[in-house]
Amino acid sequence: MAEGLAEAGANIAIFDMIQPDAAFSKLAKKYSVKTAFYKVDVTSTQDLRRGFEEFQRDFDSALDICVPCAGVNKNVTLLDTTPEDFERLVNVNVKGVYFTMQLAAQLMVKNKTIKGSIILVASIAASRAVRGQFSSAYCATKGAVRAMCPPSAVELAEHGIRVNTISPGYIKTEMTAPFPHLLESWKSEVMNNRIGMPDDIRGACIFLASDASSYMTGNDIAIDGGVLNW
Repeated sequence: MAEGLAEAGANIAIFDMIQPDAAFSKLAKKYSVKTAFYKVDVTSTQDLRRGFEEFQRDFDSALDICVPCAGVNKNVTLLDTTPEDFERLVNVNVKGVYFTMQLAAQLMVKNKTIKGSIILVASIAASRAVRGQFSSAYCATKGAVRAMCPPSAVELAEHGIRVNTISPGYIKTEMTAPFPHLLESWKSEVMNNRIGMPDDIRGACIFLASDASSYMTGNDIAIDGGVLNW
């Protein structure tokens, strides 16, 4: 998604706890944009505020697009899920996303942004079980992300800010790649019989970030190979 937005001409700032992929360092030169990485723990509102303060200093507070997408999972049954397990998923997947959105929206309002776009990354797990995994807690957190979108869109509409979600299906990422047996088994749920790649998501991100989606807010785009309709 970062590369897709950079290719479309956006400056890119990334918040994460780990260093970005080596390809990130090439985006600035490749697309003639400004890029920066900030080590930020999204579970800490204090750390998030620090990250946004550093971003404002380095990018002259210019913020039009925000993509809160931090997410973690744990393969643990409902019967065995500990409060610590649940709290970890909620802190990253719900609290982190919510307060990233809040701080981004506050900055957009302060700067009188008239075409703001916040793109939350939910999941098809918001509305269905994940086959082959114990995912009750994970599904609960992604359901929360999907649920926070419409009311947030209503509140921010008067400020010229749109809020939508992307719900990826079965995508090969660093989180799913260690489970090749699951990736293979998921193919039977996909209409076009293949597992998605990160590049399959970026088109929807660019669409939601641009004027092409100016009449769309409070809604969701499922990028799932047809899983939800089969």
